[in-house]
Amino acid sequence: MRQYLKSMKTVTKVDFATYLGVILAFIIVTVCQSMGLLNRSMTGMLVPICCYVCMAVSLNLTVGILGELSLGHAGFMSVGAFSGIVTAMSLQSAIPNDLVRMILALIVGAFFAAVVGFIVGIPVLRLRGDYLAIVTLAFGEIIKDLINCLLVGWDENGLHIALNLDGTKSMSSLGLTENGIEIIKGAQGATGNARIATFTVGFVLVMITLIVVLNLVRSRTGRAVMAIRDNRIAAESVGLNVTKYKLTAFVVSTALAGAAGALFGLNYSNVTAAQFDFNTSILVLVYVVLGGLGNIWGSVVAATVLYILPEALRQFSDYRMLVYAIVLILVMLATNNPTFKAIFSRLRRKDDLPDTAGKEAQ
Repeated sequence: MRQYLKSMKTVTKVDFATYLGVILAFIIVTVCQSMGLLNRSMTGMLVPICCYVCMAVSLNLTVGILGELSLGHAGFMSVGAFSGIVTAMSLQSAIPNDLVRMILALIVGAFFAAVVGFIVGIPVLRLRGDYLAIVTLAFGEIIKDLINCLLVGWDENGLHIALNLDGTKSMSSLGLTENGIEIIKGAQGATGNARIATFTVGFVLVMITLIVVLNLVRSRTGRAVMAIRDNRIAAESVGLNVTKYKLTAFVVSTALAGAAGALFGLNYSNVTAAQFDFNTSILVLVYVVLGGLGNIWGSVVAATVLYILPEALRQFSDYRMLVYAIVLILVMLATNNPTFKAIFSRLRRKDDLPDTAGKEAQ
């Protein structure tokens, strides 16, 4: 019992340090921004960094905590992005307040991504092996093709939606009135969006993502999910509903990805389906792997550093992506080096020595 309480105290400290680290980073960046210490390029990266941090943390819930490989996380991000854009644009006249529309867009984006994740997860999570990776990969490509065929507009009569599957339809086929707004224009994507996303909203979304994921992991549901990940047969033998717990974790992950997508979409005036392709899913997966599977704080740091790195290497011109790849390889080798792991384990043991000495004295 004492050992359990001690481990819970350590976990609480780690979670608190994660929250505190993100809050301090937000304060420092905000101060630097107000003092004009950040250039235009760095300022423009703040909201995308928040988006990719949320994406990495949510994918870590699926890959690291649940133990299932998902290769279509960008697909859920795109669902949230375009549903959030439609929500924000269609409510422009009804709700002039940008913050309120931004919040509603995040909620709608998370909802639709969760619904799609639920539909995808019900049949797939009952299977074993790499089926989830294959299906999510296919889903990412399917949703990209559907968005390329999607026509959406809005006027005083409501939303007008059409699918241009045969290439014969155009925005004029929606029958919009003079006051209508063209929101999604097929392969052109969503153009003329209101850029209402802010760094503050991004920070709040990061904090919500961390709170949801960390509390889920530490809860009874989270312990059940990790038990299923470690040994599915043993978990089933003690009466755990494997499909239920796996579906819960997966839907939460997709909902957070959808909210991140809505934030991402409303940060740009033009958004296309090509921005959420297979490469984006792999990029987020790289953040998770380099940050450490199951390591939430590692995902935050990896997503931040690796998103900034290509911009920092811009001075290398044509060779910057080569240098970026070399840095990724070196980081991977370092994080899996037995010497580094031994050093970290020694530091942890040193932290535990005072408590052990106190027990022996008692």
